[in-house]
Amino acid sequence: MKLEVNEKGDALYLRLDDSKIQESEEVSPGVILDYNEQNQVVGVEILHLSKRSPKLNLRELQFQTT
Repeated sequence: MKLEVNEKGDALYLRLDDSKIQESEEVSPGVILDYNEQNQVVGVEILHLSKRSPKLNLRELQFQTT
């Protein structure tokens, strides 16, 4: 799993695996899902981060596992 934050592009991309992307779908404004050949979600892109969470500090992302 890979997480990429693009500060200039104001976007976050979460890639779940390295399978080839066959299709992408915008499921809500600024939220795009990438699908592989088996129609499984393999990527999630979130655009306009600063508008979604104005107080978000991209340099201090926290990861939590349970």
